[in-house]
Amino acid sequence: MARLLYAVLIGLVGAGIVHIAIVFLIPFYSERDSWALVSEAGPPYVIHRLDRAGPAAKALANADPMFEVAACRFDLDDGSVHVFSPGHVPYWSLSVFDRRGQNVFSLSDRTATGGILDVVVAKPLQLIELRKAMPANYENAVFVETDISEGMVILRSFVPDPSWRQTVERHISAARCETGAG
Repeated sequence: MARLLYAVLIGLVGAGIVHIAIVFLIPFYSERDSWALVSEAGPPYVIHRLDRAGPAAKALANADPMFEVAACRFDLDDGSVHVFSPGHVPYWSLSVFDRRGQNVFSLSDRTATGGILDVVVAKPLQLIELRKAMPANYENAVFVETDISEGMVILRSFVPDPSWRQTVERHISAARCETGAG
């Protein structure tokens, strides 16, 4: 009887380990991960609005309805990425993710220079080159140093009430995600 109990216990522990391993491997093998959703939205280096009615509807189902969400894919092997948008909205946040959906960096209007969305994402060597010959339009940018190659930025803008919707939509529409030298 003790051997049977021991075998059942070992089987349950083994099944639990296999279950946990599968759960952790799902993002690596999933075809419907965040990278795939943003890829469906369009080409890289373009800010794409993620509408609740489009391909990202399932991913945004539990998102706060008072936020508008946009995304941009990039490849740092093409050079640094400059994400910017003029103007002010009640609140915005920007997160940089790697291809697997791991958060690399986050900031908001409360931590950005003057509350303006102006971020440069670059690899360490690209950042060194940028600092040697700083472009004039990077003077107020927040610099994000990362070792990733492919990634995406997710921009969230808060819409406190309907009167702000146009302002937020203009802010997202004016946002740019451009590759630079480096």
